[in-house]
Amino acid sequence: MAAWGTMTLNTYLAFLAVAAVVVLVPGPDFAVVTRNTLAGGSRRGWATSVGVCTSNGVQGVAAAAGLGAVIVRSQPLFEAIRWAGVCYLAWLALQALRSAWRGEYARTAGDTSVGRGFRQGFLSNITNPKVLVFYLAVLPQFMGADPQAWELALLALTHAVVSLSYLVGLVALIDRATVMLSRRPVRRALDALTGTALGAFSVRLATERA
Repeated sequence: MAAWGTMTLNTYLAFLAVAAVVVLVPGPDFAVVTRNTLAGGSRRGWATSVGVCTSNGVQGVAAAAGLGAVIVRSQPLFEAIRWAGVCYLAWLALQALRSAWRGEYARTAGDTSVGRGFRQGFLSNITNPKVLVFYLAVLPQFMGADPQAWELALLALTHAVVSLSYLVGLVALIDRATVMLSRRPVRRALDALTGTALGAFSVRLATERA
């Protein structure tokens, strides 16, 4: 059986399966990517996906370097990140609900739209401390008693790649259904749905403890 440090090929594949299951569970990333794809097309959706997964990579490397544990143990810093996430998700929820109320839709184009998509994807993920807690709690279970930093980073980056693959596929699926989904009544319903979902994620993040 092939082994890399304290990790074997079998444990790596087991983590890959767990990462796929975690990624498939709808969360704030799903809602943000869906809304941005509807608002700005596939380019903005892909940019949002890359933003989400860049944040995953940053948090994964931070966990591997030991910074993640410092953040989680520092209650004031952890709470600051958590409440930043609560406020940001609430703001995105209000944007979606306002869009549903107004029912006015005009796609924004160009670099501004792409940059905004990346920024929203990155910020919605980086301000969610649950992601960091996931890396700190789950990753060590797939390694031995004395894991190396590069092994932690490998698993975290694997999760980021799996997440990116899923989100890119989601964007492509939404883009193929653009004609139907771009109808005003459908867009208003989807904005109301994603706004409600983002609001619920904000409330859950505010009330749950890691």
